[in-house]
Amino acid sequence: MDKISKEIARITYNALDEKKAEDIKVIEIGDITIIADYFIIANGTNSSQVQALVDNVQQVLAKHGYEPKRIEGVRSASWILLDYGDVVVHIFSKEDRLFYDLERIWRDGKVVEREQLEV
Repeated sequence: MDKISKEIARITYNALDEKKAEDIKVIEIGDITIIADYFIIANGTNSSQVQALVDNVQQVLAKHGYEPKRIEGVRSASWILLDYGDVVVHIFSKEDRLFYDLERIWRDGKVVEREQLEV
């Protein structure tokens, strides 16, 4: 995984944590797919928090010069995807996270702990 995607993952993790996202998971998937290097999965407790998480991730990454290539699901506020190329951020409502269970689907990836993201 390259240094830039690791930096984006670290900044994203911290931005989610700052707004009290629940159960932040970083999954390294670069060895099993060409989609991305990392999936970051988190959830909020309600639609307002989900939106606050999305806004904070975008603002903090923009300050570091990173803009999303694509954003999906903003209107629903139950599963929002922020595509930063090699890092894809999934921010869910609690119910949708359980329903879609991306951690199970991507279980062949390697879960990365916060400390491992420090450059």
